[in-house]
Amino acid sequence: MSQLLKAIQIKDLATVDINEMGMRVIVEEAKCVQAIAFVQRELFDDFILKGERVVFDINLKVLLDCLTMFGSTSTAAAMRMCYSGEGSPLVLFLEEAGVLTDCEIRTLEASEIVDFNLSKDNVINVIIFRSESLKEVWSELDPSSDAVEILMSPDEPFFRLTTRGTAGTVQIEYTKGSEMIDSFDCKMLLKTMYKLMLLRHSFKALNLSSR
Repeated sequence: MSQLLKAIQIKDLATVDINEMGMRVIVEEAKCVQAIAFVQRELFDDFILKGERVVFDINLKVLLDCLTMFGSTSTAAAMRMCYSGEGSPLVLFLEEAGVLTDCEIRTLEASEIVDFNLSKDNVINVIIFRSESLKEVWSELDPSSDAVEILMSPDEPFFRLTTRGTAGTVQIEYTKGSEMIDSFDCKMLLKTMYKLMLLRHSFKALNLSSR
């Protein structure tokens, strides 16, 4: 779990949202970027939830420090997580090689999280890259540029990235049949601009993903 949470650590404050489907940990920056780690309930040996939903804020750095106290690469440690309700701390019980440790982490009232409403009905274009390929794509972006323009189209040039920096304007194009792309489904021309510094938050998650 620690590796999963490190991938979304763009800020120290995180919102933990637990329901019958599992546990989501959400980190938000400037109300325009969200990083979400979702752990399905099936991945837990035991999953007991009293009520429909539990939501609270927690210091993600402190949580990670507790989870990695046996070492960041440890895979043998077992963990039990308990939360008694509003105002109570999150309690972690960790065990490895007969060594038992418990941690109590102060929780806060849950922040209001922006709902980006990413339902399938609102999706126009979808392009799925292989993670290793997308890392190469991001690495080719001009670091002196403040923003990157992303163009998606059902027709040529299909997918294009444009940056404007000290080296001038740089454009990188990829065809829909590229080996880098697993899936290409574009219904209309769409052009958007994003701050490059915000896109860089995805780098950690790419290291743990396949696409």
